[in-house]
Amino acid sequence: MTDHNNQDCGCGHDHNHEHDEDIFLVTDTDGVEHEMVMVYTFEADNQAYAVLLDRNAPDSDGVIFRIEEENDDAYLVSIEDDEEWNRVVTIYNELAMEEADGQA
Repeated sequence: MTDHNNQDCGCGHDHNHEHDEDIFLVTDTDGVEHEMVMVYTFEADNQAYAVLLDRNAPDSDGVIFRIEEENDDAYLVSIEDDEEWNRVVTIYNELAMEEADGQA
């Protein structure tokens, strides 16, 4: 996880339910492993991103990772660049607000 792991995913979804998605093991900066589930994907500037939630703490903040592909394999990468992080969070928050407005 990056230093940005305290950001609220802001998606407005009720994350207090079971997920059928794959489980990802993510090690935080303290070396603690967390079981994470992917709850949302989106694209920003022709780059794919994923929002993951801690499977054992579904009310915790979501974490955004960049999805990178190499030789038909996809993997999650922490966003270390503050400029990219701020841009992606802004885009994600806009998408979440649009989705919330559409459900109202």
